[in-house]
Amino acid sequence: MYAGKLVFAQLTDLIHPEQFRRCVRRYHGDYKVKTFSCWNQFLCMAFGQLTFRESLRDVETCLRSRHGQLYHLGIRGEVSRSVLADANRERDWHIYHDLAQLLIRRARGLYAKESFGAELKETVYALDSTTIDLCLSLFPWARFRRAKAAIKRHTLLDLRGSIPTFISISQGKQADVRVLDELVLEAGSFYVMDRGYVDFQRLYGFVLAAAFFVTRSKTNLQFNRLESRPVDSSTGVRSDQIIWLRNRSSIQHYPDKLRRIHYVDAETGKSLVFLTNNFALPALTLARLYKDRWKVELFFKWIKQHLRIKHFYGTSDNAVKIQIWISICVYVLVAIVKKQLESNLSLYSILQILSVNAFEQDPLHQILRNSAPQILEGNPCNQLVFSY
Repeated sequence: MYAGKLVFAQLTDLIHPEQFRRCVRRYHGDYKVKTFSCWNQFLCMAFGQLTFRESLRDVETCLRSRHGQLYHLGIRGEVSRSVLADANRERDWHIYHDLAQLLIRRARGLYAKESFGAELKETVYALDSTTIDLCLSLFPWARFRRAKAAIKRHTLLDLRGSIPTFISISQGKQADVRVLDELVLEAGSFYVMDRGYVDFQRLYGFVLAAAFFVTRSKTNLQFNRLESRPVDSSTGVRSDQIIWLRNRSSIQHYPDKLRRIHYVDAETGKSLVFLTNNFALPALTLARLYKDRWKVELFFKWIKQHLRIKHFYGTSDNAVKIQIWISICVYVLVAIVKKQLESNLSLYSILQILSVNAFEQDPLHQILRNSAPQILEGNPCNQLVFSY
């Protein structure tokens, strides 16, 4: 029988307590902590993400106004802005990184059979980065330019379910291509990237790992054509060539053949040239894989618009990373809820419903079911609805 738990508690119940404790013990998160544990910290920060609080003071005020229900949320003791700020500054952000990885692994299992447009059995990833602007006077450790601070969030997105599988946070001035050194490549998988990731020494690592890449070609690429394959120009594919790099240093870094595909998008008229190390799939399929890369950009927009990711609760490097990783945890929890309850609502709608019902005691599936008819009948044309 349903125990009457608060909606927020039903959401956080998706996190296995022992798995969370292991993450905390791994980095000694609760060492010498008496009153405000890492679990309390996570709950307060996740509450701020879910209910769109702008600051730690907002989080403190809202939770204290519901003092009688804090125990039912799972929060033990008083919520203090200063104590929460100290926890964000001092406790290792890797705790919430590891928690996010556990949730991501669970979500990927739920979305493993999800279709993303291309009929492929292999896993397809989209890799991209987004820059988050910061105030230099508050974040001096993130200096980007003379009078500007910024960080970059590099994300590898599984196109089945749009689940982020890898996230790296770097200085804003770091070149995007350097994140390729951090990836653990999966044999047989496809990695779709923009031309900012064209580095032939690093791309040859995909060949050695038996993985495939699809990326935009730079305009000044020097190559020799070895073979031209027949194409159907009505599909938008203008050429399909097997090439060999001409530049001596490029050959040293990539001593193998490449496939070069010229494609013209019928909708926009844009001319695109792709490079790949896959020689088996049809050229049109590879072009469509690159087109699906827009999902990672939509993911960035969704996160920035609907979670607290542009305005930070703390100014230290550790506090920023904690907030980013807990926002990812909240995003993945909402994705898990959507799949487990087989809801037809978009992630945006589910997030909005959870935000205004955090202290309700109705079953989560009932709240989503009761809200579905009114939302589905509407036309949120002015909202970014991340639906899949």
